[in-house]
Amino acid sequence: MRVVLAEDLFLLRDGLVRMLQAYDFEIAAAVETGPELTKAFAELEPDVAVVDVRLPPSHTDEGLQCALAARKARPGLPVLVLSQHVEQLYARELLADGNGAIGYLLKDRVFDADQFIDAVRRVAAGGTAMDPQVISQLLSRRAQDKPMGGLTPRELEVMELMAQGRSNVAIASKMVITERAVAKHTSNIFGKLGLPPSDDDNRRVLAVLAYLDRG
Repeated sequence: MRVVLAEDLFLLRDGLVRMLQAYDFEIAAAVETGPELTKAFAELEPDVAVVDVRLPPSHTDEGLQCALAARKARPGLPVLVLSQHVEQLYARELLADGNGAIGYLLKDRVFDADQFIDAVRRVAAGGTAMDPQVISQLLSRRAQDKPMGGLTPRELEVMELMAQGRSNVAIASKMVITERAVAKHTSNIFGKLGLPPSDDDNRRVLAVLAYLDRG
């Protein structure tokens, strides 16, 4: 699997390269600036990109804007974004196209190699890998924008876990309830939010994320 990596800090970039290579990823390019990332996207057609939000020369949202442009040119291009903070506008913009294959992780909350590699693989396979804090803040923002469709606290908890990319089995284990109860909660969620239910986990997560992004 070919990876394009964009990170301006040398030690972190080198560490990510070594980690990915240790798990049999091929590093197609490891760059440190926005223009280099744009060139890598155009010339290399990676299987997945791991991108820091803030890159030179602007040190603002350069990395994310490059990733958004690349996904516009190639819908569904898998992109895992790394950031120091939860930046809601960036997260919402990344989710807006509804094509999936997206992730948003906070750097200081990635605690081990297995967690990070699992996120890269999940995004590369077309799924989602969202940090719980990102989802919580998106839910909070959405709650301020409009009522959450009458969701109960339990349903909100289920929806947050769904948005993280968890299966019904994982949600049941996390909440210490039965899979049948999870299925009932998800059915209620889709009904209240006007979203079609689906047995496909990725489509279900994307539907919830699409709802969170609706203005």
